[in-house]
Amino acid sequence: MIYTVTFNPSLDYIVSVEDFKLGLTNRTSSELMLPGGKGLNVSMVLGNLGIENTALGFEAGFTGKEIIRRVEKMGVRTDFIPIENGISRINLKLKSIDGTEINGCGPYIDEAALKKLMEKLDALEEGDVLILAGSIPNSMPDDIYKKIMARLQGRGVMIVVDATRDLLVNVLEYHPFLVKPNNHELGEIFKTELRTREEVIPYARKLKEMGAVNVLVSMAGEGAVLVAEDGTVQEAPAPKGKLINGVGAGDSMVAGFIAGWLEKKDYRHAFCMGVSAGSASAFSEMLATKEEIETVYKQVIGE
Repeated sequence: MIYTVTFNPSLDYIVSVEDFKLGLTNRTSSELMLPGGKGLNVSMVLGNLGIENTALGFEAGFTGKEIIRRVEKMGVRTDFIPIENGISRINLKLKSIDGTEINGCGPYIDEAALKKLMEKLDALEEGDVLILAGSIPNSMPDDIYKKIMARLQGRGVMIVVDATRDLLVNVLEYHPFLVKPNNHELGEIFKTELRTREEVIPYARKLKEMGAVNVLVSMAGEGAVLVAEDGTVQEAPAPKGKLINGVGAGDSMVAGFIAGWLEKKDYRHAFCMGVSAGSASAFSEMLATKEEIETVYKQVIGE
């Protein structure tokens, strides 16, 4: 079974505003509300690919119930822990001003709730896949990913980590099967700026030397790079298509890679599936469907 963990899920309110002006009343020209959070995005794309999985995490208030309702409507199984106080966050994403977002902080997660999550993770067995993705609430210890990996060490669980800075670096000693920074996040770790695939490769190798089994680096319009377990390097330019919504593209890449790996145990196929899923989501208003991913896949492999 594949499990994802989303510590801070959200309702993403995605709006377009024509000619946005500060200090004045602005009206939307389009709006869309979707369940969000990196782990949930991975779960939803896996579900679109027909791969059964369970989404774990925390939910609070009316927004938490709505997140679960929407995710389950998409066919994803959830096993969220309810938090009595606060509400799950709402993130405002202003589509017409690229990259402009206002993200909520989410509810306070206490020790009792965290203990319940750990008990759920204790049930994971050899051959299971665990995907830890995204930011954590301020109320949680910043080494939580490391604690989870230490707890599961030696159990035969394949662990994927999609996180930034210390959350990512701190887990490398436990040899996660896959880490997926983007080029900016990779550059932040090593205090440098990485613009091209050629510049990314040596730093991806450094993460592998630090303990990661596979390092997949997403680069938006520049494509992607994989430094694989067997030492090979895969790279690809971004597939051709119109960028419609970049939200969730990196999470879709994780889902595509894992789906591809589980299907054929071949890193080239897994990489191409990751690139295809990430790009297909970027080319769509919603997270990519199986058909959309398959269409982009043909372009990536040159059919």
